[in-house]
Amino acid sequence: MEDYIIEMLHITKKFPGIIANDDVTIQLKKGEIHALLGENGAGKSTLMSVLFGLYQCEKGEIRKNGKVVKINNPNDATALHIGMVHQHFKLVEVFTVLDNIILGTEPVKKGFINRKDARAKILELSKRYGLAVDPDALISDITVGMQQRVEILKMLYRDNEILIFDEPTAVLTPQEITELLQIMKNLASEGKSILFITHKLNEIMAVCDRCSVLRKGKYIGTVNVKDTTKEELSRMMVGRDIDFNVAKKDSTPGDVVLKVEHMNVASHVHSKLAVKDVSMSVRAGEIVSIAGIDGNGQSEFIRGLTGLDKLEPCEDENLETKIIFDGIDVTKKSIRERSSLGMSHIPEDRHKHGLILDYSLEKNMVLQRYWQDKFQKHGFIKNESVSQYADELIGQYDVRSGQGGKTIVRAMSGGNQQKAIIAREIDRKHKLLIAVQPTRGLDVGAIEYIHRQIINDRDNGAAVLLVSYELDEVMQLSDRILVMYEGQITGELDPKKTNVQELGLYMAGAKHEKVL
Repeated sequence: MEDYIIEMLHITKKFPGIIANDDVTIQLKKGEIHALLGENGAGKSTLMSVLFGLYQCEKGEIRKNGKVVKINNPNDATALHIGMVHQHFKLVEVFTVLDNIILGTEPVKKGFINRKDARAKILELSKRYGLAVDPDALISDITVGMQQRVEILKMLYRDNEILIFDEPTAVLTPQEITELLQIMKNLASEGKSILFITHKLNEIMAVCDRCSVLRKGKYIGTVNVKDTTKEELSRMMVGRDIDFNVAKKDSTPGDVVLKVEHMNVASHVHSKLAVKDVSMSVRAGEIVSIAGIDGNGQSEFIRGLTGLDKLEPCEDENLETKIIFDGIDVTKKSIRERSSLGMSHIPEDRHKHGLILDYSLEKNMVLQRYWQDKFQKHGFIKNESVSQYADELIGQYDVRSGQGGKTIVRAMSGGNQQKAIIAREIDRKHKLLIAVQPTRGLDVGAIEYIHRQIINDRDNGAAVLLVSYELDEVMQLSDRILVMYEGQITGELDPKKTNVQELGLYMAGAKHEKVL
């Protein structure tokens, strides 16, 4: 009999209108990295939430070291040394990094929280695992990538022996991903047991011992990673063959749709500018990618471009910041005005800027259009028209939800939330598509479909500005690549004439050129 540290046997978990887990059995060996693979909405995060005590299953049992255990809440899980890095971060934005890490397990000395010892332990862990953070920074002021590091440190701080990683690399750069995968290997070699939810087949092949596959809530099978291939795993996951190569014809750029001149944007983290005197343009019928290591100004640049952040004046009084969109100066126009002129935006943070989580899916689908005649009459929403439109997009983009358009968005999986945003932004009439991490958290089947939609958008005459930390995505989709380093454009590269290694040198600041 195998020596399993955790066994989830015949787990069934239901939500209104959907069986998220249907008689699923997963067994984790001590010291192994075990991948959990499946399409968006296959039930992976739900299953791990049952293990962590966030949900209670209707049927089945959980065993640790062969003994049945009852996990009613995350405190029970923590007591059993089970930790979880969540796909959607469980952080208090108004607290500091340190306070978030120790929350619930605060070290106390003479009735006061002993922050000195906590700080020392956090700094030691961050140094050992290459997860550099500022303990005093507010969560609201740090990047998504930094927030991911805080989640990992929360788990390591609690000395957990069973570690659940739910899409941990979705917001990390290639360099950070390599480091994290090495950290996971080190943790496993120390005897920790890891359950690793990911859509990235390369990561599974690189670090995992075994892989269990779910499809539409059902258990498909478990394989030894060394005995399988990416193609076989993708077939198990989606039930068909996946084409991993992005097919696209050469671009034929037209008129300039977006022109940015001398943009400056303040940082949320420090007193210096996050974006410094950036000028660039995007033409109709081309995909321009901004590549760079997270935290080099890409997020602030997009927020300034879309109107989410205000712009700073130029240091040189003879220069003037301008954003010209389709021949119109939109520098001082509101987000709604830019949107109405045809600027579509797939945001980096889908929860903060992409969705209203407590609204239904169908209401989220018309957030930027509900005032149009198609969806309202005399100030009243035409609910039937909204429902019909939402159902069309849900079907076209395979957005999976328990109750269709009536589903509350908060109850949907992260990948399906992302697909809803992409459907809304690509479908509405637009001249510029700003796509920031558009395939974050999506499975290979969905990524294949979204890449095709973005290329179709370009071929239909739209200008596309892509920001992605996935270098393969940048190389395959782009017609031009702009590299951003420390808030400035330091290189313009042709994807046909460069490679990932050269791109990495530009991203790290080892190479640069003046870009006009």
